[in-house]
Amino acid sequence: MPIFEYVCESCRHRFEALVYGRERAACPKCESKKLIPQLSVFSVSAKGASGGANAMTSPCGTCGDPRGAGACSLGDSD
Repeated sequence: MPIFEYVCESCRHRFEALVYGRERAACPKCESKKLIPQLSVFSVSAKGASGGANAMTSPCGTCGDPRGAGACSLGDSD
């Protein structure tokens, strides 16, 4: 059961929805099914992470790049 993020085209309400199988989400505010899917960003914390030098960085809040905040403005390092 994936969780999807949407913005309603009708009332501009931003929300998350659990979507089962072939179900279609509807806006909880106005019940419209005209939705704009959003890029969903998630983070995972390592068990026992101490926050020291080896701690995982959070993904960029703008693009979700796993290299961390501002990484989307960096060029490819390859």
